[in-house]
Amino acid sequence: MSNIVIATRESRLALWQAEHVRALLQERGHTVSLFGMTTRGDQILDRSLSKVGGKGLFVKELETALEEGTADIAVHSLKDVPMDLPPGFALACVLEREDPRDALVSPRYESLEALPHGAVVGTSSLRRVVLLRALRPDVRIEPLRGNLDTRLRKLDEGQYDAIILAAAGLKRLGLESRIRTSFEPDVMLPAAGQGALGIEIRADRADLITALAPLGHRKDWLATAAERAVSRSMGGSCSMPLAAHARWQAGGTLRIDAAWGDPDGGAALVKVHAEAEAETGAGGLDAAEALGTRAAAMLRAAGAH
Repeated sequence: MSNIVIATRESRLALWQAEHVRALLQERGHTVSLFGMTTRGDQILDRSLSKVGGKGLFVKELETALEEGTADIAVHSLKDVPMDLPPGFALACVLEREDPRDALVSPRYESLEALPHGAVVGTSSLRRVVLLRALRPDVRIEPLRGNLDTRLRKLDEGQYDAIILAAAGLKRLGLESRIRTSFEPDVMLPAAGQGALGIEIRADRADLITALAPLGHRKDWLATAAERAVSRSMGGSCSMPLAAHARWQAGGTLRIDAAWGDPDGGAALVKVHAEAEAETGAGGLDAAEALGTRAAAMLRAAGAH
């Protein structure tokens, strides 16, 4: 291909992700350039995403660039990608996953347990809200929007005692030292797709599917497909307090854990898990998605809605 143009948001983390994909493609002989854009999700910072249209606000303008031919591919944090892409678009591949865990960042406290009664914890994720509430019902959870650097600045200015961020973003930007502790998935279950990068294309670009195939990580693609199937089956968006995380077990079994909480506090946190044999070959995607759909049915049977 003469030149592959990557549409990307212009935050530092988004640019790192795009540069990472550019380097991988250049290693394989492609010429690659970046096309930076500002999305609606980047512009609206005074309201939670669940109230203004969801995480799809981070990808809509990038999809327009693909549709118009201004760009060829878009690199996304997979957890920001809507569960159902618009007609004419496809997920070409999922790259090898970075650390999927959530991380506690605080200038003063080394763990969630060390936070004093009434401490202010920042997050705008409903998933993190319900999971935090189950772990520490005595802390005060306040909204936190903005890109990664903006969130860290607000913490350092003293607006919060601690904030919860994705460990992957901190590690990618060389900020791992800011992590006080990372929550194991059995303590705070990650969001579907957290830590993974996905590459979106127009569905009619068979040439790009071929070019991008070497970048894909099959096992991580299947695991995240199972997670996304939970959200899709539940009608999931960022307005739903839903967590899903899949892991490969010994012997080729894929295990998925899922959790749902009531943001109003009127119902107990619901947790389920399911396992299935999952091949990494051509039929693996259907099996992984079927596993996620089964986990969603178990959530509903246990009281999630």
